[in-house]
Amino acid sequence: MSQNSSTEPGTHEFDVVASEDIHVGRVVALRVDDVVMPGGRTARREIVEHLGAVAIAAVDADGQVTLVSQYRHPIGRRLLELPAGLLDVAEEDPLVTAQRELREEAGLVAGRWDTLVDMAASTGFTDEVVRIYLARDLTVVDREIAGGDEEADIVLTRMPLADAVQRVLTGELINGATVSGLLAAHAVLSGATEPRSADVPWRDRPTAFAARKHAD
Repeated sequence: MSQNSSTEPGTHEFDVVASEDIHVGRVVALRVDDVVMPGGRTARREIVEHLGAVAIAAVDADGQVTLVSQYRHPIGRRLLELPAGLLDVAEEDPLVTAQRELREEAGLVAGRWDTLVDMAASTGFTDEVVRIYLARDLTVVDREIAGGDEEADIVLTRMPLADAVQRVLTGELINGATVSGLLAAHAVLSGATEPRSADVPWRDRPTAFAARKHAD
């Protein structure tokens, strides 16, 4: 263990000297780490481990983006969001997860895929990061919704991408991945920037909770 007590900002190593599991559930785990602070003292940090997820901004040839209306219990109401899904299949490539989720939730397959952004949900307490893809060259297929939870209540909405961006700016759309994905898709499709390739390395993909689940 290194207990770097340097006061030079940006040089301290925040070593973990102890860790305790508080809860391990189906989707997340909560642990508490004792972390060495500058000067040598330790502080307790609560960490919510998450599987990670993907989301998809699917934009058709007419500039329409597909959103799903889905009940979100922590918020207590239905939200309009991009199609999305957890990285809950061991060793599955995130792009494959995104392709499956787009078909299941939105009834779409895409001929072109690009990476838009990686969105860290809330770095103060969780390792959740969502990779958001841009899907184009769309074909409508039968939806293949699996399970009978909130997904069974999904309603699809298509609207011009510009209208969706406006709803972000008025506060109507609040889901973090949706906000990030819509703004990034607008930047790409307006010609302001280029997207990354669909298989670009994902440095900050969460791994801790997946390692727990796949070890069971």
